[in-house]
Amino acid sequence: MINVPQGIAQKIDYIGPMRARTKRLYAVAVAGVLVISAVVVAGMALRQHADLFYTPQLLVERGMPEDGQRVRIGGFVQPGSRRNGDGAEMLFVIEDGSGETVQVSYTGLVPDLFREGEGVVATGRFEAGSTRFVAEEILAKHDENYQPRELEDLERPGDTAAY
Repeated sequence: MINVPQGIAQKIDYIGPMRARTKRLYAVAVAGVLVISAVVVAGMALRQHADLFYTPQLLVERGMPEDGQRVRIGGFVQPGSRRNGDGAEMLFVIEDGSGETVQVSYTGLVPDLFREGEGVVATGRFEAGSTRFVAEEILAKHDENYQPRELEDLERPGDTAAY
């Protein structure tokens, strides 16, 4: 057996294994830090991908969004408003039944369901110093009676009406 002076023995005992209570405290602290980190990361991701939704009436009531802010505008494509601009640009007007409208410019291919008088949601930004909305993405809405063109002439099994 080795003779260890009293002061050194106390230091060795102090450095030894942690008590169960201390281990639990560290585990709870680490878990708390992980939960807080996950909440912060989720909040940042949601803030970056959350687009505010407006209708033409809401734009009049609340005012225009900040310059460069990405938003979504929803409503119906005003009948007779769709026209072609320069190149592949398409211009149309969104209305919401309140009498208010928004001029929209979109460059690209529109969905097959995009028609005048039908629902649409456009994602994009307003031009600086203008009320013209430049859409980056167009989503066409449809109701529960939607039928793909390819299936219009087919009959549903057990039903005499066209699918």
